[in-house]
Amino acid sequence: MQDMSHQMMGYDRTSLMFSPDGRLLQVEYAKEAVKQGSTAIGIVCRDGVLLVADKRISDKLVVSNSIEKIFQVDEHIGATATGFVMDGRVLIERARVLAQQHTVTYGVPIEVPTLVKEISDVKQFYTQYGGARPFGVSILFIGVDEEPVLYVTDPTGIFFEYRATAVGEDEIEVKSILNKAYKENMTIEEGLKMAIGALKKVLGKDFDIKRIDAAYIKKSDKKFTKADRKLLK
Repeated sequence: MQDMSHQMMGYDRTSLMFSPDGRLLQVEYAKEAVKQGSTAIGIVCRDGVLLVADKRISDKLVVSNSIEKIFQVDEHIGATATGFVMDGRVLIERARVLAQQHTVTYGVPIEVPTLVKEISDVKQFYTQYGGARPFGVSILFIGVDEEPVLYVTDPTGIFFEYRATAVGEDEIEVKSILNKAYKENMTIEEGLKMAIGALKKVLGKDFDIKRIDAAYIKKSDKKFTKADRKLLK
């Protein structure tokens, strides 16, 4: 009822206006958009870090290989976006440019936390200036600097580092599975099996290996690699 009152009074028409109880409703709507997006999972393993994402193909006539859910940002960094994927694509393109600019300027690859902070700053910028809406997307970044790392940025511009996490429509159920099954000494192959198993459980009869996208970065070579279909079965 209070939300309806806020809407009638126009507090949800701009991200610049606080409601009387201190909320930015446009930002909250952006976070709700993420909750309706397809599920993505990130896991840090002893030998690297991985991403597994559901493409959620709604039209059987769509060629599954034409849908990309996991992107290479730099040789040692990957990302996936959940929510409004078009917003994610723009931010990931910006991340790619930042990574290349850093390498050209300083002669060394950008560190993952530095890149995550830059993208999070862009997201936060769009929550406090008029004439634009917040980005309705959460992005999972994986990478290997000295050690494998996993970060999540949300529409507010906040970011956190995780050992394992999930975002999207089945976030709560998948996180529950990760909390029970995750082990810090698991390998990338074991992590992939756990993530695929979690998606099988939450998707049920809708699960199809063709709608799963996965990638990993090994600690040994620090190279972004798309997972072979054999590893996903």
